[in-house]
Amino acid sequence: MLDRLKPILVETLPRQLLVDLYDMSVSRALAAFEMIRDHAGLDPKRAREAEGQVRFRMQEKGFHETCELYGGNPLEDGLIPGSDLRVFQPFMRFQGPKLGVILGLASMPERGKIPIKNQSRGAGVTLNYDFPPRLDFDGKGPKASDVFVLFLVARDPNRAGRVEEVAVGLINSEYKDFVFYRAIEEMIGDYADDGVRDEGDAAASAPLVKLKPKTVPFVAPETPQADDDKTADR
Repeated sequence: MLDRLKPILVETLPRQLLVDLYDMSVSRALAAFEMIRDHAGLDPKRAREAEGQVRFRMQEKGFHETCELYGGNPLEDGLIPGSDLRVFQPFMRFQGPKLGVILGLASMPERGKIPIKNQSRGAGVTLNYDFPPRLDFDGKGPKASDVFVLFLVARDPNRAGRVEEVAVGLINSEYKDFVFYRAIEEMIGDYADDGVRDEGDAAASAPLVKLKPKTVPFVAPETPQADDDKTADR
């Protein structure tokens, strides 16, 4: 399964898109926590519930905006291609050299757990009929022209406002199991393995977390050098 899906995703979804979606998810999670903490005036239980709703809506808006920046298009009339199934979440379609990828956003209850099924996601996974193994003796079974993939975010249960894991996953058409699941760090590494880079984007090869290039040595305030520096700053 990995051999079939990895080339599709790497060829269709820009690497920097995934990096920016990761950054957006983390920053919106913290912003939602701070908003509820500072302005809602709720007790802890109600605050946690409200934070979950606000966090997802903020991430959903950021997801839509970020995907548009990289050429993603919302589904026309909110319909799954080739069907009359309607979706009510922002599913963004990217056209690759061979197949299209429809990317959605979902919150995981915890790391590696399938997100709650709703009408939109239930409609989306119908496109993944061809991926779970099944007998198809004559080759005439249904074939999906697009692949439905979820950008997945799991909150950190131990640290408020933090994210435990971000991943990319594909759920089978029965909505029972992941047939593909890749943590974002591994997914980003797949682009390097395949020699894929975003043209003209120097940030494309940057890691998700960057260390400071130079460490400034500590100078005690009572030393003559420190006094000289303070005078110069004035």
